[in-house]
This record gives sequence, C-alpha cells and structure tokens, in this order.
Amino acid sequence: MKNYKLIPKVTVLVLMLVGILAAVMFFAGGSEGSLEVAGDFLNIPKFTDLLLYWIYVLVGLVILVTFGFVLAKLVETFKVDPKAGIRSVLVVLAAVGLVALCWFLGSPEKVEILGYEGTDNVGTMARLSDAIMYLVYILTASTVAALVWGVIYTKVKK
Repeated sequence: MKNYKLIPKVTVLVLMLVGILAAVMFFAGGSEGSLEVAGDFLNIPKFTDLLLYWIYVLVGLVILVTFGFVLAKLVETFKVDPKAGIRSVLVVLAAVGLVALCWFLGSPEKVEILGYEGTDNVGTMARLSDAIMYLVYILTASTVAALVWGVIYTKVKK
C-alpha cells in the first residue's frame, strides 16, 4: 500500500500540467477580435473562458480541501478539548458575522467605471465589491493594530 503516497504527487503534477496548458492556450491561442474601451482597442484572447473556468475549478478545490481539513481539525479538537473546540466555533461565527456586517455595509448603487457599459457594476456585484473592500480594510487595520499591540505588550512585559 505504498502507492497512497504517490497520489498527492500525481495530483499536483496533473493540476500543474492542466494549468500550464490552459495558460499557454490563453496567451498563445490567438485573438477572437478586439474591444474598444475608453478609446483604446484591446485584444480578446480566444481561450479566456477556458482559463477562467480552470481558475474557478482550482479555487473551488482549494476551498473544498481547506474546509475539509478545518472540519477534520475541529472534530479532533472537540474530542481532545471541548472548550477549545467551542472557542474555535466562536471564532468562525465571529468571522461569518464580520463578513455579514461588511455585506450589509455595501451599497447596491451603480459604480461608475470609465468605458464600461455592462450591468455587472450594480446591485449584488456592487455590494459584493464594497463588502470585499470593507473586509480588506477591517482585516488590514486589525493586523496593524495587533502588530502594534504585540510590540507594546512585549516591551511592557519585559
């Protein structure tokens, strides 16, 4: 049963090869025309959809594997130390609450983008963009505050 150690290596190799193939097709596959944006003509690569779908697959796999490992670790933590497991669940709930707060802070109003005439800059997509920006702002500020607090705390503790 030594072959089970080979499975992750082969999986990574296959994922890399498909990714390289999709990237080569995107960059070297030619153009299917051009699009005028704000007075400039931009080439539209022929295999844009292929590359985007491959990226969606990879992101989905990363999310699935990450949640799988987190769930397995959470179950293990609950078995060993139930209090630590409850704290972990509370951290996850706080993170979900923060994402929900950022979502409700977002605005569904139309975002003016120079040269863009589509409908993906209004409603849910506009709110999602705002939510992501607010989340990045809050997490960045929290990280800086934690770093400053850590330096101050270690100086005072000495």
